[in-house]
Amino acid sequence: MNHPLSAPAAAALLPVSRRLSPLLRQSMPLARPLSLPRVGTSPSPRAALVRMAAAVSLGAGLVLGLGLAAQPVQAQTLRWAGAGDMQTADPHSQNEIVTNAMNGQVYERLVARDRNLNLVPSLATEWTQLKPTLWRVKLRQGVKFQDGTPFTADDVLFSVARAKDVNSNISAYAQAVGTPRKVDDFTVEFQLEQVNPIFLQHLDLIFIMSKRWSEQHKVTRPQNYKDKDETYAATHSNGTGPYMMMERQPGVRTSFKRNPNWWGKFEGNVQEAVFTPIANDSTRLAALVSGEVDVVLDPAPRDLNKLKQTSGVKVLEGPENRLIFIGMDQARDKLLYGKVPGDKNPFKDARVRQALYQAIDINAIKLKLMNGLSIPTGGLTPSPLGAYNDAQIEARLPYDVAAAKKLMADAGYGNGFEVTLDCTNNRYVNDDKICLALASMWAQLKVKVNVNAQPRTLMFPKLEKMDTSLYMFGWGGVITDAEVAFTPLLRNRGDKGVGYYNFGNWKDDKFDALAASSSVEADPKKREELVKSALREFKAQNHVIPLHRQMIPWAFRQNVTVQHRADNWFELRWVTVAGK
Repeated sequence: MNHPLSAPAAAALLPVSRRLSPLLRQSMPLARPLSLPRVGTSPSPRAALVRMAAAVSLGAGLVLGLGLAAQPVQAQTLRWAGAGDMQTADPHSQNEIVTNAMNGQVYERLVARDRNLNLVPSLATEWTQLKPTLWRVKLRQGVKFQDGTPFTADDVLFSVARAKDVNSNISAYAQAVGTPRKVDDFTVEFQLEQVNPIFLQHLDLIFIMSKRWSEQHKVTRPQNYKDKDETYAATHSNGTGPYMMMERQPGVRTSFKRNPNWWGKFEGNVQEAVFTPIANDSTRLAALVSGEVDVVLDPAPRDLNKLKQTSGVKVLEGPENRLIFIGMDQARDKLLYGKVPGDKNPFKDARVRQALYQAIDINAIKLKLMNGLSIPTGGLTPSPLGAYNDAQIEARLPYDVAAAKKLMADAGYGNGFEVTLDCTNNRYVNDDKICLALASMWAQLKVKVNVNAQPRTLMFPKLEKMDTSLYMFGWGGVITDAEVAFTPLLRNRGDKGVGYYNFGNWKDDKFDALAASSSVEADPKKREELVKSALREFKAQNHVIPLHRQMIPWAFRQNVTVQHRADNWFELRWVTVAGK
């Protein structure tokens, strides 16, 4: 592959390639050179240079700063990439899908999910509900942590208590499973304070750690991520799972190796795996097309048509249980990041919230930004199943700029105001581009939006400190029940993890009471009506602005077989890499 570059142009590209080359070199050998097609366009000259630099650094025609001979990728070694890295190796600190999925290669829960998201035994072999508020769980015998320590009931009690800690992002889920009591080394009873209709699904969210290892390395409490706490568990791990984390270089690479003493059955053939975060879309895809990496979990939607026509590459698309929405500070009397006439907080006015909602052309976002890979919704749960597929709850407010302008004028903001919109640039599909599109749409209401796009490693701690006025966020995962959104995300902020992710700090006592009641209602029919009533109340107040549910495309080499799940969970033990 030859590029007709002048000497000055090549010199300009050299620094970029040198930054990229060591990152890829330390995580993977170069593959056989392939002819790189164009994968997307960019209006930015700088972005074009980055894409050209990626092609140059990956190709065999002009090797700038690499100095490595091309060699085939070894079979049974998987190299995968994404825009952003996992946040921490501490399994109880952060609750985010990339982090959870990578920790999930090493740590296990008492129950797990199969390929179709059904609950199956894991570290627990069976369970029985003895009373409405009492569960007995039998543990798997003969299991060892990777350091050789036997797994027992003591580790379950320790892990649940650790997950309830104030530093844990899964505290609400751990609280929901009640208080575990050791019956014997391989039997645990969970005493609940009240009925939990989805007890087993909550149990599936708590990773089990070694009590002995945690005490030995002084990590009996989760890492305080928002305050940049550095702990041994943030970069080291010791689970019972199918893979062992061999090396952790945050922002550079994370490597895994098969656990030879794992109790379970491998359905794939991956012996070793290396994850490399590559922020630039074009660079990441160039690495896939050239064979530098085997799997890319987040290809840019604009590049999918090109990828589908690229030899040696496959694309797999599927819906994700994840709602993307906009949150607003509704508690402060004055915005932290805004310029508003009278120094008021416009988001405390429901008319302003509705105006912003109705000024969003969601179909334009779907067609022009997402390439059709989104499902616009007015729903408030990760899956429509959470609202029992109620069409009224799922319906969006109509796109109506005239109506939005009238609402703004009625609220006293006819001349608009200025505000900063916080969003990630490496977490959700097209996250920063969506924020820029929203800024353009809201300009029609004379609202000047300053988009503050940053990596999720900076954005999420900022949100946890409530250091925001307007923000984009996503919520989803394996559970489709409304409870997964109610208690941690939508309810009033309270104790024991309730409303922890309510970064807008809205308060709606009517909704809160309905949601709290639904969380402990055992009768399915009564619970359905409570859930729907709660959702209708929340929706009427427009406390958040729902945008869409994501469609997730995965791109991978022709010789790789993967399993795509609706929770966007990448499971290494199911992956097969065929020889070349």
